[in-house]
Amino acid sequence: MENWRDNKLVAAILIVPASAWILIFFTLPLVIVWVFSFGERGPQGQTFLAFTLDNYARALELIHLGILWKSIWTAAITTLICFILGFPLALGVAFAPARYKNLLLLLVILPFWTNLLIRTYAWIAVLRTRGFLNFGLEWVHGKLDALFSLVKLPDVMGTFQPLALLYNHSAVIIGLVYVALPFLVLPIYATLEKLDRSLMEASLDLGAGQWRTMAFVTIPLAFPGILSGLMLVFILSLGTYLTPVLLGGTDSMMIGNLIAQEFGPARDWPFGSALSFLLLYITFIILWIRAVVARRSKGVSY
Repeated sequence: MENWRDNKLVAAILIVPASAWILIFFTLPLVIVWVFSFGERGPQGQTFLAFTLDNYARALELIHLGILWKSIWTAAITTLICFILGFPLALGVAFAPARYKNLLLLLVILPFWTNLLIRTYAWIAVLRTRGFLNFGLEWVHGKLDALFSLVKLPDVMGTFQPLALLYNHSAVIIGLVYVALPFLVLPIYATLEKLDRSLMEASLDLGAGQWRTMAFVTIPLAFPGILSGLMLVFILSLGTYLTPVLLGGTDSMMIGNLIAQEFGPARDWPFGSALSFLLLYITFIILWIRAVVARRSKGVSY
């Protein structure tokens, strides 16, 4: 049987449309934005083509580096929380009985069936002053107050004050964890599902115990999936725009919001392009580190 790769016509039919799509709708816009990053802004918001590094120098000013650092720090915290929550969840799904596994995977990917905007607005309904969470806390407060009254300790609880859970940086992190968690669980699950479980059984048989087996056998074997999931979460959280806008307060601007502001109200496309590529360069560095770690884990020397 003839290999389709040896037939140039069939190979062209299969490869050319996808390559043209990537070139026209992905590579070409990136090149245009990259060229704009060296341009200049006109007095009325026009973009003049030039070759200047002023936009990158401006992007490295302290005020913009502060926003970038806040974005990196927020993405790092989000990634850490997602790992703490996501690794046990992925482990539970991977080692669940076969009859429950598909159901558990469905629950993990279920949020993808709803638009992100709608899901974020749902968090507003949960976290706002008169939201579901504060209503629940108020109900618990009332029950405890009634209990203390029965034992002759009135007014111990005092008056319930709703918690300020919305329009602050904590709300942004909560929203980011909710959005990014499946992107961590799925790669780790895919890696755990392919593990040779006889290695873990051997570790247990040799007296390592559950925790030592987890630390020295399971996690090292699942490290490629863990690293991929951590990278996905970090990159997605670093460049986010919608969550800080809807859940954050005045001090919750991240680099994605700054880029949107430059392309929108400020009409400074060259500076916005420079900020975008500064973020892209950070992403490339992260991907390069991932490639280095992956190749070294396979024993490839440099």
